[in-house]
Amino acid sequence: MKTIEKFAQKLLVEGNNDQHVIFALCKKFNITESFDVVDCGNDSKVLEQIPIRLKTEIKTLGILLDADENIVQRWQQVKNILSKQGFEIDNLPENGLIIEQQDKIRIGVWLMPNNNLNGMLEDFISFLVPKEDKLLPIVENHLNHIEVTGLKLYKDIHRSKTKIHAWLALQEEAGKPLGQAITANYLTTDEETCQKF
Repeated sequence: MKTIEKFAQKLLVEGNNDQHVIFALCKKFNITESFDVVDCGNDSKVLEQIPIRLKTEIKTLGILLDADENIVQRWQQVKNILSKQGFEIDNLPENGLIIEQQDKIRIGVWLMPNNNLNGMLEDFISFLVPKEDKLLPIVENHLNHIEVTGLKLYKDIHRSKTKIHAWLALQEEAGKPLGQAITANYLTTDEETCQKF
């Protein structure tokens, strides 16, 4: 479903799960709706949208991407695009990048899971599993067993997706989507990475 855009602040995300996680976090932190969360469809389309959006009448552009298997490469992709648009950038800070240059659009960048590790949205969500949880280690052991016995069907890069969705399948209301799992308090938003985000 196409997002109806109504604000001069935009947050570009890879997909529907990212969009709903943002909505749930905004609700948890009582963040007033003041920006559009734009589902671009995938990582390539987020990257394509950056220079296009920078040419429009917007005040703020947020960029949320998975680091995937190579955070250095992902950061270089974003940095190159922004540099070509006249933004002076060095390294990606641990707390995410915020650029405020006079007479320019404000830019924010966060690479999932935490601007420091390879990974994706589901790795970030794994940080939000309460520390006292006893099910996630069981899920982890189960995945290890499946991998050792050669029964694994998922790609290595999608292990964190498999893990978090298997964990969600074991909750009181089995299989809630990521955003709803935040709203239902299966996940904690008190975790340090979530607070930084």
